[in-house]
Amino acid sequence: MVDAYGELIPVVKGNGYGFGLAALMPHAVAISPTIAVGSVFEVHAVPATSTAMVLTPTGTELPTSMPSQTVLTIGSRHHVDVLRHAGWRGQVVVKLQSAVRRYGVTIDELEPLLDSVKQAGLVQVGWSVHPPLDGPSSDLLSDVARWLSHVEPNHPMYVSHLDPTVVQQLRTTFAQHHIIARVGTALWLADKAELRLHTDVLDVHPVTKGMTAGYRNVTIPDDGSLVLVGAGSAHGVHPIGEQLSPFHFQRTRLKLLESSHMHTSMLFVGAGSPCPQIGDLVEVQQPLTRVIVDTIYWT
Repeated sequence: MVDAYGELIPVVKGNGYGFGLAALMPHAVAISPTIAVGSVFEVHAVPATSTAMVLTPTGTELPTSMPSQTVLTIGSRHHVDVLRHAGWRGQVVVKLQSAVRRYGVTIDELEPLLDSVKQAGLVQVGWSVHPPLDGPSSDLLSDVARWLSHVEPNHPMYVSHLDPTVVQQLRTTFAQHHIIARVGTALWLADKAELRLHTDVLDVHPVTKGMTAGYRNVTIPDDGSLVLVGAGSAHGVHPIGEQLSPFHFQRTRLKLLESSHMHTSMLFVGAGSPCPQIGDLVEVQQPLTRVIVDTIYWT
């Protein structure tokens, strides 16, 4: 992926895409001297020898221990006011509004924002555009291209959510601009076929129809077994879709007796159905961008 994108900044944020921040940092350092994180509260995870680039504008609190080389993001005059009141006089990237319409300055707001950046003593070191995840490549390209046509090529343009082909097309079309991709999901989770998420079975209890079990005294629907697995809400495990269980065994979805609690989920398996036993592994169907895993096995 690094070869495909060319120059890029790796994004290491949140739960570290399932691997954890600490596991990804050595790989990120080998890719770039700058590492993008989600918020100012994740800057501490970046090695002191690297520069942290924060993707989300700062809220009401700015950690006092943040390294001076940190690059923050602003997308409005309010964001500038927050940094000025916090005494920050460091580097910033100006976020430009895309079709996502989350953070970012509009074209009409741009000049007043740049004036406020200068007045606050901040140092602009880049522009950034964050287009949607969905939509045809042509729309995503247009979302970025309109800004490349508008802003001066005096700073790098950081782009997200674009595949390598689109990034290279932008670099060809707008050769006067220095375009750098910020890449997270496509870098760490590009080939999901190589990834497996499991939990282990900690206990199995035979039960009969009409018994109750669980924190909520749920009535057992039929004869069968309660299967207790070592993954729950503490691991970021939740029902999927229309309250479907995320647990599978032998290509069969296992029913949740009740919502997962902290480190355990209680599953019900009817008599006659394939039932996992203590020590077996049960597959967990969850987005890797929100789970917290206990152990990573490299195979």
